[in-house]
Amino acid sequence: MLIEYPLDISAALSYARRWAYGRNPAYYDFDPIGGDCTNFISQCIFAAGAVMNFTPDIGWYYISLNDRAAAWTGVEYFARFMLTNQGAGPFGRLLSRQELRAGDVVQLGNSQRFYHTLLVTGTQSGEVLVAAHSRDVYGAKLSAFSCIRIDRARKYT
Repeated sequence: MLIEYPLDISAALSYARRWAYGRNPAYYDFDPIGGDCTNFISQCIFAAGAVMNFTPDIGWYYISLNDRAAAWTGVEYFARFMLTNQGAGPFGRLLSRQELRAGDVVQLGNSQRFYHTLLVTGTQSGEVLVAAHSRDVYGAKLSAFSCIRIDRARKYT
């Protein structure tokens, strides 16, 4: 049976705060081979309690550099998985800027092509604040983006 459950957004934010300016040694640092942004956000979502989806080719999981889903580290694959996942693991929906809250995912680009993934850490004077890798930041301001909320996941019981 597949059940839905809320993610622990405070755990995601704590993880982001801890690792925004460093790299968790449990994961490969993808900066030298194209960027670490989506890998970092996947780690934050996993830290929030999302289970991995080990579906070959289209899942969302990380075991090692050579055993991982494209959606764990690839910006566009991440968006596709989060917006279409019907199985185990996290899932989301597109949001407007006005709907954003801490724990939401921001992907820079447009609905046709995303190129960078960030985590919303809060807001300040109407500005959205984010954490990211590749250009390591925590609490940086952002103004133009496409957004996905991932606040629930599914798992088999």
